[in-house]
Amino acid sequence: MAARVRLAPSLLNADFGRLAAEIQAAEAGGADWIHVDVMDGTFVPNITLGPMVVQAIRRATSLPLDVHLMVAEPRRYVGSFVDAGANVLTIHLEADRHPHRTLSEIRARGSQAGLALNPGSPVALAEDLVEDLDLLLVMSVNPGFGGQAFIPRALRKLRQARALIDAINPACALEVDGGIKLHNARAATDAGADVLVAGSFVYQGGEGPAANLVALRQTLA
Repeated sequence: MAARVRLAPSLLNADFGRLAAEIQAAEAGGADWIHVDVMDGTFVPNITLGPMVVQAIRRATSLPLDVHLMVAEPRRYVGSFVDAGANVLTIHLEADRHPHRTLSEIRARGSQAGLALNPGSPVALAEDLVEDLDLLLVMSVNPGFGGQAFIPRALRKLRQARALIDAINPACALEVDGGIKLHNARAATDAGADVLVAGSFVYQGGEGPAANLVALRQTLA
């Protein structure tokens, strides 16, 4: 791919007791963004963090914060997370009755607007929204938990999403989230992704976050 792929380590699998150090390790490994997973226990069966923790993350890094809202009725929280420091704020198509309105509000408040698609949601559902997006996120696992295996059908969706973006809004980033590891990262970028989210690979196992991110970058060279 012509553009440099951005790596966005997810803090979902980081040690929250030493969050600033975990972020610094990601920076040392060449992270481009910090991916922050927000879960409400309703849209997904897990609860993670809220705007106050995002504020703390914002203070710990100058990297862009890629905040992924896995919450029901996300428009209720747009202001809180933008004010907390989200540079990119992504909502789920499946969680919002009026996604166009919510995406417009995200942009009006000064953040970039992202739209996520669950594994069971076809890319065609984003066709009428893609011109209003700064980021389209293809989930390659079912949202809610880290450490899941990559769903191979996501590669087909990435190719479809890339074609849609190139035809309508080439400035829109294409992100993939879920199960990204050394053995499949290149396949994801070959399918069109230009932002890779990786959580368990970065923060669990290996030689640590910095070394793991360097290894991930090397597989894309």
